[in-house]
Amino acid sequence: MEDQLKIALIQSDLIWENPEANRNMFSEKIESISEILDIIVLPEMFTSGFTMNAKTLAEPMNGPTVNWMKTVAAKRHVALMGSIVISEDNNYYNRLLFVEPSGQIFYYDKRHTFTLVGENETYTAGTAKLIIQYKGWKLRPLICYDLRFPVWSRITEDYDVIFYVANWPKPRVSAWDTLLKARAIENMSYCIGVNRVGVDGVNSEYSGHSAAYDVLGNNMTNIEANKEAIEIVTLEKHHINAYRNKLKFLDDRDAFNLI
Repeated sequence: MEDQLKIALIQSDLIWENPEANRNMFSEKIESISEILDIIVLPEMFTSGFTMNAKTLAEPMNGPTVNWMKTVAAKRHVALMGSIVISEDNNYYNRLLFVEPSGQIFYYDKRHTFTLVGENETYTAGTAKLIIQYKGWKLRPLICYDLRFPVWSRITEDYDVIFYVANWPKPRVSAWDTLLKARAIENMSYCIGVNRVGVDGVNSEYSGHSAAYDVLGNNMTNIEANKEAIEIVTLEKHHINAYRNKLKFLDDRDAFNLI
């Protein structure tokens, strides 16, 4: 078990619907990091932008992006996280992948598809939670629109870190800021959100605001809006344990089941 996790948040523009170019771009960004890391977090649909063109862009689980993630993870001895468009069993998924240095893969399919732009008409919604045990930490990965649904995010398995990878538009970025902080406070966990910047192929604009919050809702990062950036944060297990043991707010949480 490790008391610390060192995590890189990569806030980046994305090249519209061009997986190879995006993989090359992220390879360069990752190569530029000299620190030894435990996890690297990329945005939602990091090979394409938030596309509904799944028929053209979807890859299988043994496709080029998954293989690229395995290669990067093994080379850098780091876990790599981000979502891509996956085709499986005649369905398309907005699937978050967590690839360990060993090549082991965990995945989470976005539960709350964004009906405002018809994501629900293209992508099959996931139904299962994912808790990843990694280096003695319990990690809960989620995707973008999931952030608006606190019941789905609510801590029931005593996870240590909740992640959101996103293409969250600039006009509603105040909600992103507020809800990331709220998820950290209400769950007494670290909360990390990685959002893209730039303008996509359907003229949606993104301002980033990627951030990491501690269990009290303090922002641990200083990432400039509207700019590409790589920010490295160090999470400490004793920070979680100290405040959970002192304040004991989670002892008073409601018990419930999702059907």
